[in-house]
Amino acid sequence: MTKKIAFQGEPGAFSHAAAANVFPGEEFVGCVTFEETLAAVQSGRADFAVVPVENSLYGRITDIHHLLPESGLYIIGETYLRVEMTLLGVPGATFEDIKAVQSLSVALGQCRRFIADNGLRTINAVDTAGSAREVAQKGEKSVAAIASRFAGEIYGLTVLAENIEDADHNTTRFLVLSPTEKNAAQHDGKLKTTFVFRVRNVPAALYKAMGGFATNGVNMTKLESYMVGGAFTATQFYADIEGHPDDISVQHAFEELGFFTDHFRILGVYPAADHRA
Repeated sequence: MTKKIAFQGEPGAFSHAAAANVFPGEEFVGCVTFEETLAAVQSGRADFAVVPVENSLYGRITDIHHLLPESGLYIIGETYLRVEMTLLGVPGATFEDIKAVQSLSVALGQCRRFIADNGLRTINAVDTAGSAREVAQKGEKSVAAIASRFAGEIYGLTVLAENIEDADHNTTRFLVLSPTEKNAAQHDGKLKTTFVFRVRNVPAALYKAMGGFATNGVNMTKLESYMVGGAFTATQFYADIEGHPDDISVQHAFEELGFFTDHFRILGVYPAADHRA
């Protein structure tokens, strides 16, 4: 039976491309917001969701860090997508025809050097895939979209230039979310465990809570903090570690963490993806 996979954005968005890499051949459900994306899985309208959690240039995706812990969904996997910007024109257009480029402001900023070197006018839009769709609909040879090659294939556009971004290390990490818990087996290759916690209101609580991971040789690959409920005194932490909760070293680290926290929850145990993918 075909599975339905929710993602944020229009068909052809980078999130759509990431979802297609994880679930090739399945049905994809585009959503306007991250809230709608998670709600699609919560309601059963979609079986899974693929959402971005961090980018090598812009850091964490703040909305996901706030929404995921309270969503009731579980992380069952991850994938990395190299963000490659492509100049897309209508069929029959040549590079010399292009006078303006349309895309999301962030995408335009990532291609600033290419745009300046070629003297192109910029048109700000809501997103990259939507820009590809609009350029295809308008059919003007002088206007190109900056989006993914994937978007170009969906909307029938021609690739006029590839890899036009200024930084060649722009990569986004995505999480695969499920309505049911599906933790990876303990010895199923290289694993990650993601969890959230809040430290007790005692001196040096965070320092002491983190000490258990260092003394037990557990590698923490991510630690993010954010306020809860708009209160400066209520801080929640989101963390990724390498390993499985049943590993002795992780068990000991979690036990020590427990002495200094008043809230702790595991969001998922899943295979670690190759970040070069």
